[in-house]
Amino acid sequence: MQGVVFRPGDVRFAGRSATEAVAAALADPACVMVNRNPGAGTRILIDGLLEGRRRDGYWNQPRSHNAVAAAVAQERADWGVAIEPAAKAYGLGFLPLAAEHYDFAVVTERRSRPAVAAFLETLGDPEVREVLRSLGFTPAGAE
Repeated sequence: MQGVVFRPGDVRFAGRSATEAVAAALADPACVMVNRNPGAGTRILIDGLLEGRRRDGYWNQPRSHNAVAAAVAQERADWGVAIEPAAKAYGLGFLPLAAEHYDFAVVTERRSRPAVAAFLETLGDPEVREVLRSLGFTPAGAE
């Protein structure tokens, strides 16, 4: 799940929906965002929320959800969009926006390569799937 991440207790975000929180952040000129890199699915989601506006922090474009959460936790930004496990890892507030799906495509002829076979086997391991669930991921079937 992707959502707005913020430091707990920030009244611009706490107790609001994600879209209400973004509206409150955009209404406050002192509120600094952290963005994502161009081409990331999260960046497309953010650009849709901003509707063409470019706020302070827009050009701060880290390449991972973890980096976004770290920027907010370290008070280098007031908010950003990241996945829920990253928010939890940094003790941040989280307002859900949209589910994010990860797909793995494998060329059929390469399924027997040791690294690919090990990866697919790992994805099918019940213990690994439980760890993924505990982190906030919902594993689909490994084929």
